[in-house]
Amino acid sequence: MKRESRKADKLPVNSDPSAAAPSAQTAFASYAAPLVDDAIEYANAVREDASPEALHKLRVSLRRLRSLWWAFEPLLDKGENTRQRDLYKYLATAAGKTRDWDILIELLTKEGNGARDMVPKLQDARVGALATSRETLSNADVKHLLREALTSASKELNTAHERMPLRKFATRRVAASERSLKKRMKRARRAKRSNYAAFHNVRKAGKKLRYLLEFFEPVLSGGRKRTLKRLKQIQKRFGTLNDVVASEMLLRDNIALLAGAGVGDTDAALQGLRKERKRRMRAAAGLLRKL
Repeated sequence: MKRESRKADKLPVNSDPSAAAPSAQTAFASYAAPLVDDAIEYANAVREDASPEALHKLRVSLRRLRSLWWAFEPLLDKGENTRQRDLYKYLATAAGKTRDWDILIELLTKEGNGARDMVPKLQDARVGALATSRETLSNADVKHLLREALTSASKELNTAHERMPLRKFATRRVAASERSLKKRMKRARRAKRSNYAAFHNVRKAGKKLRYLLEFFEPVLSGGRKRTLKRLKQIQKRFGTLNDVVASEMLLRDNIALLAGAGVGDTDAALQGLRKERKRRMRAAAGLLRKL
């Protein structure tokens, strides 16, 4: 990953409106509008489709929106930008609560030692979580919120007196994201293997950089395929680790739901998840050493 000066984050702008290159300000809507459309479509689909895939698509679309708003943070009002990103996080979390049950059920279905016996009760909990997710998304009026956010940000950018070439802007924001990932990878390499938070931060920083490269790759100089390949490796390895960590926590927090299932079954399931967590932590640490 190419290093650039930290001064790049200050983002000096080009005030010449006649510049031939497209500006970041005018290009924003071309990135944001399709993402908003996707998120609205997936939010509507969740009303009818309770499948894990539908919830996953909604959560990913909201995460991509959050990353895009982060990318354009230097050009937008700081307070409003933070509010919008918090909103996307809130909506993604609402969708994610049901998705977390799906992952736990999938992991326990693969387990032996009676773990499968708990699945029916966990599926009941999943039904309750889905109802809550749907209610939250419905009450939030996702379509109105996202359309309003797009209109507000586009208006602010299009009425700005100064313009910055899109390529320069994209290069500098990607560089900032690359530095963030490198810093977190360095911390994770030094951290104890039991320090999951350090690994989690690598996953989040890698995901953000991957989204930015997918947004801006057509205007960036030089090929980024190799970097994207490495980011996908991080996403896969650290994503599976996150799944088992979140599942272990979810099961611990909902032991009361398993009244009627044998205590031994619960203990065996937690033991299996702990074992799997340690295995995936080793795998994640091994990947960090190679990168």
